[in-house]
Amino acid sequence: MRNLLLSVALIAVPVAGFAAVETWLMPAPAGQTASAGLGDLAPFAAIVTDTQTIAATGDLAAAQTRITDLETAWDEAEPALRAADANAWGVVDTSIDDALSALRRKTPSPVEVNDTLAALQETLAGPVAAVVTGARMVNGIAVTDETGHALPCEAMLADLAKALDSEIATPEVVDLRAKALERCNADDDARADAFTAQALALLKS
Repeated sequence: MRNLLLSVALIAVPVAGFAAVETWLMPAPAGQTASAGLGDLAPFAAIVTDTQTIAATGDLAAAQTRITDLETAWDEAEPALRAADANAWGVVDTSIDDALSALRRKTPSPVEVNDTLAALQETLAGPVAAVVTGARMVNGIAVTDETGHALPCEAMLADLAKALDSEIATPEVVDLRAKALERCNADDDARADAFTAQALALLKS
């Protein structure tokens, strides 16, 4: 989830044989465990309720505007909430991303919007976290925290920008960075991080 979109302009260079993003990025069944360390999430749920009410009228543009308030509030609360319960924070964050994506599609589907908002309300009422053992890696570079939640893509892109200060970007790295930026702007941290990790690995090779 992002409150501020990245604005770095890049020229993407087509590269043949681009490596596919690792299959672990696809959802997979996992054990579940209750997690209730985030405290009172009612203020966030109230915004979702407002968004649902607006969406029910068919004005999805206005619903998108309202849910942006949730995005802003959630991002501001992230440091404290993530420190309190990283597992539960990650579950809610993913559910918020789903609702944001549904409302921000070029042509939003009323059914998808309704379903993702309902799922978000349920998640806020009782976050449940998947059991994860350790960070996940792409080409030897961590792309999740210890709970398995994707690292903020802006942070990884900042690491890549820093690395490029002392390295010359090859066409492959430029292409990967462009793909990472596009996915990060789309609130797809997992794939953005995978692209960034591959670019970082190329710089280190």
